[in-house]
Amino acid sequence: MSRKRNLKMKKVDVSHLEQYNQLLRYVFQVTRNDLYKSGWKEEEIVHAKSPILQQADVLGWFDNDKLISQVSTYPFEVRVFNQTYAMGGVTGVGTFPEYSGQGLMNKLLLQALTNMREKKQSISYLYPYSIPYYRRKGWEIVSDKIVFEVQDYQLPKNKPVPGDVARIEPESEDVKRAYERYSMQTHGAMLRKELAWSEYWRWDSDDLTAAVYYGEEGQPDGYILYWIEEEVFHVKDMIFIHEEARSGLWNFISAHFSMISKVVGNIHMDEQLSFLLEDADIKESISPYYMARIVDVEQFISKYPFKPANIIREWTFTLEDPLLSWNQGTFTLQITPEGKGTISRSQNRRNEDSINIQTMTTMLLGYKRPEYLHRIGRIACSPETLDLLEDAIEQQTPYFSDFF
Repeated sequence: MSRKRNLKMKKVDVSHLEQYNQLLRYVFQVTRNDLYKSGWKEEEIVHAKSPILQQADVLGWFDNDKLISQVSTYPFEVRVFNQTYAMGGVTGVGTFPEYSGQGLMNKLLLQALTNMREKKQSISYLYPYSIPYYRRKGWEIVSDKIVFEVQDYQLPKNKPVPGDVARIEPESEDVKRAYERYSMQTHGAMLRKELAWSEYWRWDSDDLTAAVYYGEEGQPDGYILYWIEEEVFHVKDMIFIHEEARSGLWNFISAHFSMISKVVGNIHMDEQLSFLLEDADIKESISPYYMARIVDVEQFISKYPFKPANIIREWTFTLEDPLLSWNQGTFTLQITPEGKGTISRSQNRRNEDSINIQTMTTMLLGYKRPEYLHRIGRIACSPETLDLLEDAIEQQTPYFSDFF
């Protein structure tokens, strides 16, 4: 006789820490041995996971007292065209295989998104283990990761700059200050408080070093996070407030010419690195990185900065969302001449214009333009409406270098 299952959804807390870790290790096939080889100790592993259960909204399905499915939501913030948005960062998603196919994760995600809406987290980000799966749940790609490879003979020549570079500890205050200044002026970037920084560093090697560019006034205007291994200069991340800082940081990299054979690193937005180098014949590979979804379209639009114009602009359309009823139906978007948007339900039940929440998200975050999305059939609208959308939405690709 099969055992009777008694399934119940409830909050996961620190008393479930070992079960939480067991489920994560099983789903992602991470063993204690793998972590030990990376230099982690048992008490460090437990300590690393504790903040998730203390600071995040973690929901799970329990079979009697056994945790069998879970999803975690971090309370983060991101910048969207110079506006700060509360963001629900989804992570720790997993279900034991013997409980799959019962719709448990679908219900967990629905409840997690409902909780985000109540907390005014009108947008959600996640790193996808399966892009098709999360697209079916309403998320869409909004950022790329570009991996570049520059040979030693392709390194740029030294360019005089008024500031200088200093090597410091990665977790120093000047690194945080540089990133804070950068994130406040960069579309799509995470605003990193303590929890976000701890996630950013979580799996990094002890060999990581920071090189900070200080301008003439002594302000940290950018940094490189890097390590050198087997004559390869590895760049985890590079940020800069202005071109002067970018040149200063590349001067620092080029100063390693006699020590390295090449530079390998990451870019998280559409910076044309090859165009900037004298020898542009470098290797670059692009892959999708993070996905996002609008949690509540009315909340999101209420803060969204459209481009100003000298007229009132209006669009009535049908919005589709695979999970959330409050994002389903016919809506009218109205944009004031100052660029303030409001969206409300329309009485017009029949409308030929349509868009889904995935397309709305990637369009409003600037990852793909309205004209392209219309051309591939993701937006149904008239040429006049397409012109309206092209004129109303800022043209800037999101930057997102975090991982959680």
